[in-house]
Amino acid sequence: MNEMSLTGRASDLTCFAFAPAAAAFRPVSPRRSGDLPEVLGGRYRIERLLGVGGMGAVYRARDLLREQFGDPEPYVALKTLSTEFAEYPDAHALLYSEFALASRLSHRHVVRLFGFEVDTPSQHAFIVQELLEGPTLDQLLDEHPQGLPWADCQSIALPLLEALAYSHGCGVLHGDLKPGNVILADDGLRLFDYGLGQSVAGRLPGLPRLCRSRIAAWTPRYAAPELLDGAPLSVATDIYALACLLYELSAGSHPFRRVDGRQAQNIGLDRILQRPAHLPSRCWPALRTALAFDPAKRRIDAVELLAVFSASSSRLRRWLCLSHG
Repeated sequence: MNEMSLTGRASDLTCFAFAPAAAAFRPVSPRRSGDLPEVLGGRYRIERLLGVGGMGAVYRARDLLREQFGDPEPYVALKTLSTEFAEYPDAHALLYSEFALASRLSHRHVVRLFGFEVDTPSQHAFIVQELLEGPTLDQLLDEHPQGLPWADCQSIALPLLEALAYSHGCGVLHGDLKPGNVILADDGLRLFDYGLGQSVAGRLPGLPRLCRSRIAAWTPRYAAPELLDGAPLSVATDIYALACLLYELSAGSHPFRRVDGRQAQNIGLDRILQRPAHLPSRCWPALRTALAFDPAKRRIDAVELLAVFSASSSRLRRWLCLSHG
């Protein structure tokens, strides 16, 4: 049962860098994960820790109200703030922002969020979401160091592309696409953990945002070079991370030797990038475009990638003629 992996490769972990000014902030009310009560909100009995990420900790819990009414599956996942992150003044606002963003999404391949609540006695805020069973993609990749056959790769790529295309269409950026944030649940793939996400510029105004001048957050090997240089989150940064993930699925290895995009750009790793053996040649130009270090050359979105990855050779030729005719 795995909603968030308890272990992971160091380069796959989300990194938080706090600007010097942030050190001057004193926590409003420190909240330690070890102080978490046995029952949150008088309703959710915590059973065990499922995993810890850069910002949050996720627990398996039993919904006592659903259980009281005879629900045979009263289990949910609860996401709370991690010990370190909970000490910052706007941390709970950011947790709510994650809920506000992801709760606007209703798609079979995006994790379902049920509610945002605060346990008043302990002052712990938490998100209630569906409990997912199955391996995450990083676990699957560990089992396939040579990459997945095309049929298997495609069966994962298509629902993932659908999820991201839908999110972007709703004005929501994920912000931390990586194998550990994709789970192969019993009833299908889910993209989860929008904790570093935000709305597309001009969409969903008023929601709290991660202040990247004070807190820079990323997973190094999936972060686009411009994001590491201080540029804002964008559709293009999500596309770069997604392209790295898709390449890894088909090749079994990261396209840029597990280094971050800025390092890869500085040493020119894009010049020696080769099409993965399992990836059809018809898909390579689109994936190669999505992997461009320069965001101005990353002229492709999730909808276009979905069309390429789902098309047969003959359908792709027709699509290219129509879109470029």
